[in-house]
Amino acid sequence: MGYNSNYRLFSLLAAYPSLPARNGLGPFQGEMSMSNEQVTEVWFGLVGRLFGGKESAEVVTTPVHFHATPEAVWQGMLLYEDVPVRPPFLLRALLPYPVRTQGDKTRVGATIQCTYQGGDLVKRIQVVEQPHFLKFEVLQQRLGIESCVVTVGGSYAIESCGDNSKIVLTTNYLGHLRPRALWRPVERFMAHQLHRHILDGMRASLPRGSSRHSTARAARG
Repeated sequence: MGYNSNYRLFSLLAAYPSLPARNGLGPFQGEMSMSNEQVTEVWFGLVGRLFGGKESAEVVTTPVHFHATPEAVWQGMLLYEDVPVRPPFLLRALLPYPVRTQGDKTRVGATIQCTYQGGDLVKRIQVVEQPHFLKFEVLQQRLGIESCVVTVGGSYAIESCGDNSKIVLTTNYLGHLRPRALWRPVERFMAHQLHRHILDGMRASLPRGSSRHSTARAARG
C-alpha cells in the first residue's frame, strides 16, 4: 500500500473518535447526538470519499451444511421472516444487519422487502427451482453504505449430501473502495459474517428435529 493510501487510512482513523457511538459501541458511549442510521451514513461516506474509486464486480459465497433434507432446508428458507438470532459483534458494530423479510419467495417476479437495522433492501425473485435453487436481484439498497458497497443480487443453492444438505449463499456486489488488495478481504470477511447470520436464522426456522447440528465454512475466493 502506497503513501497516499497510508495517509488516507491515517486520516480515517484520526476522524473516528469524533464520530458518535453506534449501538453504544463507539469510543464515546455516552454521546448519541446522531441516530445509528446517520452515524452509518457519515462513517461510510467518509470512507467512500477517502478511498472511493472505479467500481469492481465481486462475488462472495458461504457454504453451510445442515443435518436436514433439501426439502426441509427449502421450507426453512421460505418460512423464516424474523431473524431470531443475535448477530455477531463485528456485524452489530460495523454494518446494518437484517432483522426480517416479507414477501413471496416462491414466485418469479415477486418483490421481497428486507428490513435491516438501519435501512432496507428490496429484492426481486428471478429464478425458483424448488427445492434446490433460488436467485434474486436487488432493486433498491438503502443501508447508508452505498458509497462503499452496492449489492447487485445473489442466490441460495441447496444440494443433497448423504444425510445432510449443503446450502451455498452467494452475494454479488460492486465494491467502490481502493486499493482492492486492501478492501476486498475486509468486504469478504464482513460478507461472510452477514451470510452466517442469515443462515443461522434459517437454521432456527427449520422444523423441530429436522436439524440436529450444522457446520459452516467460509469459502475462499
